[in-house]
Amino acid sequence: MHEVMAKGILSNNNGMNIYRGCTHGCIYCDARSICYGMNHVFEDIEVKTNGPQLLEDILRRKRKKCMIGTGAMSDPYIHLEERLQNTRKCLEIIDKYGFGLAIQTKSNRILRDLDLLRSINNKSKCVVQMTLTTYDEELCKIIEPNVSTTKERFEVLKIMRDNKIPTVVWLTPILPYINDTEENIRGILDYCIEAKVKGIIVFGIGLTLRSGNREYYYKNLDKHFKGLKEKYVREYGNSYEVISKNHAKFMEIIKETCEKNNIICDIKEVFNYIRAFEEKNNGVQIRFDI
Repeated sequence: MHEVMAKGILSNNNGMNIYRGCTHGCIYCDARSICYGMNHVFEDIEVKTNGPQLLEDILRRKRKKCMIGTGAMSDPYIHLEERLQNTRKCLEIIDKYGFGLAIQTKSNRILRDLDLLRSINNKSKCVVQMTLTTYDEELCKIIEPNVSTTKERFEVLKIMRDNKIPTVVWLTPILPYINDTEENIRGILDYCIEAKVKGIIVFGIGLTLRSGNREYYYKNLDKHFKGLKEKYVREYGNSYEVISKNHAKFMEIIKETCEKNNIICDIKEVFNYIRAFEEKNNGVQIRFDI
């Protein structure tokens, strides 16, 4: 890790990266793409030492409350968080000033902060977003080696359900010839149904590859799935979108399952829900759409 004094912490859309870089080791990680301008080794985590202070300065002065998002680019519960607790410090500030929270992770370390998630959700709205890609636990350990297993993440979703904290599942990416099977899709959907998730985000059955993450992905294909890299090169070349041949079939399964179980799966509708700040006033929910 290395420390920096950041100039800012919130984006124009009120999102933040508490850390920059990641140690989860997911073989498909888009955040490795060179287009994001990361000028350090991906696993050499950039720690914004003054991040919590910057966040408090901003939220103290903000006239209009909103949802604060984190986890879109760098997981807020990487291994360093156990020691540094910068994510927890930021959650304490969000809770203190009555803002909402939309937090995305692949780690059950989030359970450490359940007290703060409950408090935020009691005052406004807290949405916990969890990525689920692979129902097969052994395969999960290969493609997402340093993170909580899918079953452990499923347990997190159930705990959030029991605490009345809404959840959204990112069912992405699905890797052609690796986990693009009906058994995998239905297994994840069954988890979502049991955990009573509010919404599912799925952009398509496939993944995206570009300079930076493509090389890392292919390196891991050579390591774990012999001969598959060559198949990708033949079929997809340097395409940005790598779409499974099962795309149409599985998208229909997802749509039908969501409609049957009252799960939002329209991407625009899910994002509108995540971004809409809600404030509780004497038990009455007041929604402020963006």
